[in-house]
This record gives sequence, structure tokens and C-alpha cells, in this order.
Amino acid sequence: MEIGSGSPNLFGSKEASMPQEGRFMRLRPAAAMSARSGAWHVLVAAVALFMSAGLVVAPPAYAERAAASATAAQAVRPTLPPPTGHDRLGVVPLHLVDRSRPDPWVPSQPVRELMVSLWYPAERVHGHPRAPWLPPAAWAGFQQDLGVPPGTIRVPLTHGRSGAPVERARRGRPVVLYSPGLGGNRDSGTVLVEELVSRGYVVVTIDHTYDAGQVQFPDGRVEVPALPPLTPEVLTRAVLVRVADVRFVLDQLTALNAGRNPDAEHQRLPRGLRGALDLSRVGMFGFSLGGATAAEAMVEERRIKAGVNLDGTLFGRVISTGLHRPFMLVGAHNHTRDNDPTWAQLWANLRGWRLNLRLAHSEHNSFNDFQALLPQIADQLNLPPEVVLGAIGTIDPRRSVINQRVYLRAFFDLHLRHRDNGLLAHPSARFPEMHFMP
Repeated sequence: MEIGSGSPNLFGSKEASMPQEGRFMRLRPAAAMSARSGAWHVLVAAVALFMSAGLVVAPPAYAERAAASATAAQAVRPTLPPPTGHDRLGVVPLHLVDRSRPDPWVPSQPVRELMVSLWYPAERVHGHPRAPWLPPAAWAGFQQDLGVPPGTIRVPLTHGRSGAPVERARRGRPVVLYSPGLGGNRDSGTVLVEELVSRGYVVVTIDHTYDAGQVQFPDGRVEVPALPPLTPEVLTRAVLVRVADVRFVLDQLTALNAGRNPDAEHQRLPRGLRGALDLSRVGMFGFSLGGATAAEAMVEERRIKAGVNLDGTLFGRVISTGLHRPFMLVGAHNHTRDNDPTWAQLWANLRGWRLNLRLAHSEHNSFNDFQALLPQIADQLNLPPEVVLGAIGTIDPRRSVINQRVYLRAFFDLHLRHRDNGLLAHPSARFPEMHFMP
């Protein structure tokens, strides 16, 4: 079974590399490690291959320039584009422990542990530092997987202020869940998450432990991928594990909203969280395997009222059962219902509001933070153009981010707030990059 239509390796080699337990695991293209299920790892592996002596597929001149640039670029800190809304941003990590099930990937673990981030509009941010894109130990592991010398790239800073008090509203705020791609972290969708929060949403991002790249827990340990060799069956199982994670997180948000503290260490929570969430208005979006997770979670969990799949091949029951609630598919330039049978089958079984968009000249990793970060890293490390273009396409990165932010917000505004700005009704001359697929 071929999962996805894109080349599984950005260099076009016959195998894809995936960091696992600090090493690289070799996968055949027919396995599910493709552009639609695990391209975050493919991208990291491609950059790492380029930077690693003896594994360089690109011309040697590129490697020499990259090594020289790495030495000179030790103070580089890539930046994330600021959100455009008026609300200030607060964020707090939560360590959640599900004692009702052992970890499905590591049976020796008697409980399932998750790290999530709760993003919310903040009342004031003075005295609260900007949260890093990844915590320190996870960032160190990410750089190692990337194959760059420590200190070459400084961790990006988000626009979220750690532990800032919650800005109270007249009623609870709508809640949106985010699930990243296979091998990605909960922080990998920050560009889109921050935009929603700046517009009044609470957003909860989820690390799915042992299929995420690096998950740092409060005691300092970092858990890395521990999945078996990837097959369609393993990926289907991964989606079901993620759905169980989502349902558990929703239960913990219910406790949090009632004034309880679900954090395993009972850390002090930001002031104003009690009653700040309207859990009758929950949406979900995800990238790649996270998009498949959003779709399948809507089958199993009726608390999720609307969902978005950003360029992910689908797995699970949702393909055949479909949905009666609003769902939106957003694909890269070459990802359509014509070449992804899972999208075609789901589309035929969507009985509620539905929309299929295509972002022109984009690639798979246009839909995560690499859209904004990779051009900055490429400039400093002199990565060859084929690495960058193979990951994020030829679309202007700024326009890509703008389009995704605008359409994602319009979707959740319509279905969680009943605010219709007309953007989802027909193509817009202001956003010609976003194509409506009939």
C-alpha cells in the first residue's frame, strides 16, 4: 500500500531516514513514512543527511559551504511571524498522566504520560518571559537530529508569555485542539496556533509520546520515538492511540475548567483558568498524521464539533463512515482527491458541511512551522535549493502563512462562533493562492 503521492525522501534516494532513539532508522518508500504521514522526520533527516560527513547526497561544495556557515552562525535565532490579532498570548505546559491505560508503545510503562501546552488570551504579560519554541533538552535533541553543531541555531521564541494570567471574557472561550505530524512536536504548529489565540481562542497542543520527535517532561527526561517499523497497520494503530490521547485531554480540560489542577506535579496554574473554556465549542485541526487524527477523533468523540486536516493521508474508520459535522481538507499543490484515495472516499462520505482547498505551489511541510523557519536556516547553512523547495514549495512563505491563518480562522469562526465572513463560500481575489476544489 503506497501512502501518499510525494517522494518519501527529499533527495530522491530509495529510502527515507527517520530519527528514532537518537539514531536513524531506514524505511522503504512503500512503508508509511511518506510525504503525507511522516514528512517532518523526512525533512529533518534530509537536512541531517546534507550536514553529515559521508552521508551527503548533495554536491560536496554545498557541504563545505554549510560547514563554514555553521561555524559563523552560532548566534542565529530564527523568528516566527507575529500573530495579527489583538489579544496577548499566554501559555502553560501541562504534564498529564492517564492511569487508566499502560503506554501502548512502551509496555513497561504502566501509565500513559503526555505533555500538552495550553494557549490562551492573556490579561497582561509584563514580567512573564516569552516561551521557547521547544524546551532546552528537547531543543538540544532537535539540533542533534538536524545534524547541526550545538549552538549553531538558537531556539526560536514564541509570542506566548509563560504563565501569564488569563484574560477573562463574558463567556468561556471556544477551544481548539492541535495534533502534529508523525515525528513532530506540539510546538510545530505554533504559527497557526498563535494566530487563533490572538483572535480569542484557547488552543491546546498535544505531544503524542513515543511518536513525537522529542518530548521533554518536567523531570528533564526527553522521550523520543519508539514506534515499530512503519506500516499502514502501525500508522492506523498510531492514529487510534492519538485519538485516545485526545479523549483523555478533553477529560482533563473538563477538570481544569471546573477549577481542579490536572497537572501531575500540581504546578501553579495561571490565574483565571477556571471557567475560561467553553467546552461545548470544541474544534480540532492537525497536520499530516495529526490531520488524520482530527478526522478519526471526530468519529470517536462527539465533543469535537468541527475539524480540519492539513495535508494528511487518512487512516481508520472515518474513511468509510464519514462525518455529519463540518470538516475541511486543505492539501498541498500536488495532493488532491485524484491522487489520494483516502481523501476521495472520505469526501464522498462527508454528509455535513465540507470544503476541500488546495494551497498552490506548496509542499507538505508548508503546513507546519518549517514554512517560516526553514528559509532562515537555509540562508545561514547554505542548504541547497532542492532541500528547501522540496519541503515547502515555491510559494512565498509569507503568503503561505497568511493564507493558512486566514482560512483556518474563518473555518473555526464559522463553525464554533457562527461568524461568517464569506471567505469560505467562494474563491477570493485577495487570496489567489488558495484554490477551491470542486
